[in-house]
Amino acid sequence: MLVDAILVAQGPEYKSVCKGLNRLTISTPPVFPIPMGPSAFTKFLEQWLQAGHLSQHQQPRVLLMGLCGSLSPKYSVGKAVLYQSCIYPGAEEKKNTTELFCDCELSKRLQEKLQDRVFTGIGLTSDRLIYSASEKLQLGQAYAADVVDMEGYVALELLSRLGIAVAMLRVISDDAHHNIPNLTNAFHSDGSLRAFPLAMGLLRQPIAATRLVSGSLRGLRILQNLTTFLFSSR
Repeated sequence: MLVDAILVAQGPEYKSVCKGLNRLTISTPPVFPIPMGPSAFTKFLEQWLQAGHLSQHQQPRVLLMGLCGSLSPKYSVGKAVLYQSCIYPGAEEKKNTTELFCDCELSKRLQEKLQDRVFTGIGLTSDRLIYSASEKLQLGQAYAADVVDMEGYVALELLSRLGIAVAMLRVISDDAHHNIPNLTNAFHSDGSLRAFPLAMGLLRQPIAATRLVSGSLRGLRILQNLTTFLFSSR
């Protein structure tokens, strides 16, 4: 088996990965839904590790999957990215921890399987939703990053330190040319979504909301298909 566990954002992303695996008749790795955002994800990982989900594996391998936002005009909605490394701007005050790298061997195996279905790139982890197109482009240029997420750096920082091989595979659901709705207030502190603020945030910006929903649905379909292909025996 390629990996011993899959971590994916709770909700539609988790369901898409599970649907992709359920198409297969062979044995597949367990999938764990994770909360969104660095703080909530850190707490989750600490509890998850204490629960011993990887204790039976000598050299554990974990794959982080989900959706992401583009920080570059080069990469549009539906493109899949296999991370080379991840940057967290908030970590700049710590020496030598601004950029952390994914496991080379595991990433190479995934690349060999996926080939031209993905591009390799650098992810930037943000502690808040980046909804402005101008800020996306600014961040992409400032940090030479290709995509943005809210969990990647945390996974590398906590898991790699314990000798766990980490790889990351995400699909772009919003591009760098358009704004998406400001849904900052829709997140609980535990990383889950608040239904009413989410609905209000979408209603206030209908055009941006339509674009976000359309991009997310496309990204989820591709995420599901990629999951099936990656873990098939072909």
